[in-house]
Amino acid sequence: MTGTSRAPGRRRPTIEDVAAVAGVSRGTVSRVLNGGVNVSADAQAAVNAAIRKTGYVVNLHARAMVTQRSGTVAFVLSEPQERFFGDPNFNALLRSCTQSLAEHDIALLLAIAGSAEERKRVLRFLAGGHVDGALLISTHAGDPLVEQVLRLNLPVVACGQPIGYERQMPYVGVDETDGARQIVSHLLDRDRTTVATITGPLDTPGGRQRLVGWRETLGPLADDTLVAHGDYSRESGRTAMADLLKRRPDLDAVFVASDLMALGAIEELRRAGRRVPEDVAVAGFDDSPSAVSAVPPLTTMRQPFRRISSEMVRLLLGRIAGEPPATVILPAELVVREST
Repeated sequence: MTGTSRAPGRRRPTIEDVAAVAGVSRGTVSRVLNGGVNVSADAQAAVNAAIRKTGYVVNLHARAMVTQRSGTVAFVLSEPQERFFGDPNFNALLRSCTQSLAEHDIALLLAIAGSAEERKRVLRFLAGGHVDGALLISTHAGDPLVEQVLRLNLPVVACGQPIGYERQMPYVGVDETDGARQIVSHLLDRDRTTVATITGPLDTPGGRQRLVGWRETLGPLADDTLVAHGDYSRESGRTAMADLLKRRPDLDAVFVASDLMALGAIEELRRAGRRVPEDVAVAGFDDSPSAVSAVPPLTTMRQPFRRISSEMVRLLLGRIAGEPPATVILPAELVVREST
């Protein structure tokens, strides 16, 4: 039996037990358990060691009664359920946010709000005091969820620019426009002369701003016949690529606004007898696992999902603690592979 096991009938360790082992006051232990505010590093280390030695387990219900906090945060995805399972970016964000919150002993709850009915249920849940805050993922312009969540006065942080609410809601995102500029410039540097693009949904920040970056970089060469639209899904990339080939068979490169759509575009190019990259260079955005597994491996813009997640958690915990809202914009990094 280990030192932290509790024999049958033995009483559960208390805060007083932890304080006695650590050689500190009960109040110091309580402050460590509630975030470590005004506690020295030595005292915090002693309390954490005492917790491990005694096997003390926090009574979350009792803590919630005292702090008026649930110890839970909602991860609210404004997409259909199948999109969550089909898009690796959402899984990467969920995993990283879960890990960041776990460092603060806070649980993360996934809530899907991809339809009007789901949105109503999620809003009722958020309004019921079940969570201390929310992370909004994949918001769309015109989606009533953003405004309705703001009305709840619940601490919230968005992933990506919440279009129309940039001054009211803190968010963390990448510099979408600059990322698009970098990757289109890369295609031009490869002596590609007719660079098309497949956009994401234009009611999302990535859809809008990556298109802006493409236009700014091409300047007078940015012909509307070189633009097709997708919805970030693999199938939409295939369909959009087929449309582009009909309109502009002379294209020799395409910047696709997500890796999943780029995979669909490569499939369509192969079906049409075009070689990648010899005939058409293909570049994506995200650097998701699918970029490495693509044939050929995909040149893309790397989004720092782990850092995005940690910054979202940092801002949200600050809002929960009463800090003013803030916004963080991170750079995307060009990753060159065989597809260009």
